[in-house]
Amino acid sequence: MEIRKAKIEDTSDIAYYMMLAMEDIAYGFIGEKNEEKATLFLKNLIGRTGDQYSYENCWIAELDGVTVGAAVVYDGGKLYELRDPVIQEIKRMTGRDYCPEDETQAGEFYIDCVGVSPNHQGKGIGSRIFQFLIDEYVHNRKETLGLLVDKDNPNAKKLYLKLGFEVVGEQMLAGKELERMQFKCN
Repeated sequence: MEIRKAKIEDTSDIAYYMMLAMEDIAYGFIGEKNEEKATLFLKNLIGRTGDQYSYENCWIAELDGVTVGAAVVYDGGKLYELRDPVIQEIKRMTGRDYCPEDETQAGEFYIDCVGVSPNHQGKGIGSRIFQFLIDEYVHNRKETLGLLVDKDNPNAKKLYLKLGFEVVGEQMLAGKELERMQFKCN
């Protein structure tokens, strides 16, 4: 499996994997449960530069030349700058103001979402993506990686703990009780 930086040509694939990872959140952004609209919303953001979901902040996992997953990671210290275009796109598409909680913070690179092809789940692809991100950001760049895990998802938390993440606090986001986890550079 190869993991590489995303390119603008990967926009549709990234949107697909983001929808797998954050479907309910995407519906919350647009204010309705409409997969076509939510996917279009994500594509509009992914295909641009300078926002948290931009292809610039994405990694693509390929197996035999086929995209099998995607990850979105960005500098938590730039949250407001990167989120503003998202808020503007929500207003443009829906006409409503949207003010989400802060999901990350300065001092960490935030793993916003990781999506894996349903045909490849349970085969270690997600673990390999996370290990790549740990190697890239923590070991190579000497940065802290952060993520949020739903308290109702003990299997994900178990995986993150196994990989070396530690619980550093609790957080509410989009009406869900989450735990903040980090993998820090030693």
